[in-house]
Amino acid sequence: MIVDILARFRIPVCSAWRGRSSPSIRDRGDDQRNDRWKPILLIIASIACGRIGWSGEVLLLPLAMFFPLLWSKASSRSIAALVAGGYFLAASRGLPQGVANFYSADLWPGLVLWVVASASFVTVHAVFWTKPRGGDASGKRGTDAARALLYLLAMVLTELPPFGITGWAHPLTVAGVLFPGWGWSGLGATAILLVVMTGRRWQIAVAVLGGLYVWSATNWTPPKLTPGWMAVDLKRGEDLGRDGSLNYHRDLIATVRRTIAEQPDVHVALLPESALGFWTPTVARLWREGLRGSDLTVIAGAAVVDPKGYDNVMVAISADKSNILYRERMPVPGSMWQPWLRWIGQDGGARADFFGNPMVEVDGARVAPLICYEQLILWPVLQSMLHSPEVVVAVGNGWWTESTSIVAIQKASVSAWARLFDLPVVMAFNT
Repeated sequence: MIVDILARFRIPVCSAWRGRSSPSIRDRGDDQRNDRWKPILLIIASIACGRIGWSGEVLLLPLAMFFPLLWSKASSRSIAALVAGGYFLAASRGLPQGVANFYSADLWPGLVLWVVASASFVTVHAVFWTKPRGGDASGKRGTDAARALLYLLAMVLTELPPFGITGWAHPLTVAGVLFPGWGWSGLGATAILLVVMTGRRWQIAVAVLGGLYVWSATNWTPPKLTPGWMAVDLKRGEDLGRDGSLNYHRDLIATVRRTIAEQPDVHVALLPESALGFWTPTVARLWREGLRGSDLTVIAGAAVVDPKGYDNVMVAISADKSNILYRERMPVPGSMWQPWLRWIGQDGGARADFFGNPMVEVDGARVAPLICYEQLILWPVLQSMLHSPEVVVAVGNGWWTESTSIVAIQKASVSAWARLFDLPVVMAFNT
């Protein structure tokens, strides 16, 4: 009887369960679709950060700060590698065309070098990525701390050799835009913001970044110029420094003297990388004679060659003396610096002086010298700043960067570092 009554009023449990669960199934399907799109969106966003942040406009550099946030949101190590690769390849997008221009070849060698150069950046960020974990608050805090430490290690490794040899597009470069004049404190504050970007409190970091950016963009001023110094930019293309004739040097001396003729207060003139070609006693004497009767000091790029290779250098010349001022610490890997030649018992290529001569003295001023490639990586700049320089001097020979933003990126990077340490800067380029 009781059974019959219960049967008569039986509740359709299964039907009710199915009805309530149907939205959950749909939600689960939506979540799965979202999970499929999330890696694609992260990769697209990382490409945009690299492409726009490293466009050559100094005030767009802060977009690079979003890279650690995108990296930390990856759901797997392979996605983290693709996010890192998208960012790095987009930031260094001018390399294939630049290599093609340099070697007068098609794009394939440049594409290969482009991918190879990204290997260290991608490898470091893939290895140090950690999987987000769910669970209680203490577990999440532990994951945040681990991820923060791992990103900090990745940031340091891509800043210093050997990984830092190709450490282009490093987000720490942004420090000069966000904290102009703060020096080492600004660098530390930027590092903290980057680390916070990888944790649960990333919204706070984004809000702080937005406020700092608005303030900086509103009050931004270019780096100061150095009184009494002048840059002499040249437009001689690939011919610069390749003509070692006396007429070439006499013409260049005349160009320098003509450029500064209307500025009698100038006592130091800066010429681009490779402007003098091969540095020889004959060239030194010719320039000293050409500067006779003036108190002008010329700083110019040259190459010192010997049977085992060559040094990419800056020389200082006045009417009374001439000397090698600076030997490049990090020439361009591949096209200039070729360490594998020595491994197989051959000579040639540019020597890397690595941590040598980070600061030189010109006309009584302490100078942080940077030649071309050194303007794209961190450790030469930071090493020079440890010696409290009074002026930043940057030279480059960018004829091969035609149709790319490489020279603009170099100038933006140098400007950011000069503003961070509140230093005047002098830059001379050949295009």
